[in-house]
Parts: sequence; structure tokens; C-alpha cells
Amino acid sequence: MEYRNATLNDIPAVSKLQEKYHVSTISEEDKPDGFVTTLFTEEQFKRLIEDENGLAVACDGGKVIGYAMAASWQYWSEWPLFQHMIKDLPNTTYMGQVLSMDNSYQYGPVCVHKDYRGSDVFPNLFEFSRRQMKDRYPILITFINKINPRSYKAHAKIGLDVIKTFEFNNNQYYELGYDTSVKTVGSNI
Repeated sequence: MEYRNATLNDIPAVSKLQEKYHVSTISEEDKPDGFVTTLFTEEQFKRLIEDENGLAVACDGGKVIGYAMAASWQYWSEWPLFQHMIKDLPNTTYMGQVLSMDNSYQYGPVCVHKDYRGSDVFPNLFEFSRRQMKDRYPILITFINKINPRSYKAHAKIGLDVIKTFEFNNNQYYELGYDTSVKTVGSNI
């Protein structure tokens, strides 16, 4: 298994994986095992790679089987949900610090092909992504829709803390945090 930063050549494979597991296109059979809720265009993936170096991929034999996104709040600011989270940063404390656009970043979505779930792919992909961001930000922030218990359990298992819950667009979310100086539980890279 290889973990690395995505290149522009990986965008079609990442887009295909996103389509397979996005909440709007996932099969009913796969939905209970987790899904992604934020939809990205190829242009948005391109900016994530070029401007943020924030798209990590897991590859098996050269095939992309997972991805994790991470970027500054500036990158995320075009989406209404992230605008809501950015506005709320000054009202949120984690690790004894009031959150800001300077001391935290947004991680996720993350997506792993179902054939690799329950293995060490997810913790290793999270660990690779964490390493890419830890020198820039001490705090990782993410959110999980409460209707996605698989994702919640996976992130709790690797050590993310629930900071609070919030509502946006009639959806209920967990907001989670992680200390980027800490190696990911369950990773072996």
C-alpha cells in the first residue's frame, strides 16, 4: 500500500471514488457503511492539489482506493457549511485554545473503498494527511453528519474528540478535533 500526495493525474480516479460513495449517488446497499456528503468538481480537486497540497491518496498496486482532503479555512470558504463553521470558530475551544483560521484547518472528506474498510488503510491515510499539515496547524477540525455512524465510529477509534454538535441546513453534525502533534492510533506508517 502506498500513501502519497495526489497529483493532477489522480483526479479522475478520485472523482470516480467520490461518485461511488457520495450520498447523492451511493447505492442503498453501500450507504450503511459510510458515505461522503460534500461534492467536489475536478477544478476544486485541482486547486486543492496545487494551492494546498491537501489531497492525500492511498493506492494499492497503483490504483487509488482512498483519499483524504485537508486544507486551510480559506480554501473551504466558498461552501456554505464551511462558512458557518468559520463564523463559529471564535466560539469554539479545543486543546485550551479558541479556534481560529490560523491555528486550525479543516480535514475531510475522507473516503476509502469498501473492500479496504476495517483494515489499516483508514488510519494510515489519516496519519499521512496529518503529517502533511502538522507543521502548519496545531489543530485539525472536521465534522460528521449524525446519519453517518460508520464514519463517526472510525474517527472515534483513531482518537478524534467530539468538541460539540451543531445544526446546518436541517442536518445534525458532530464537530471533532485532533491534536496534529499526536501520531494516529492504529497507523503503522
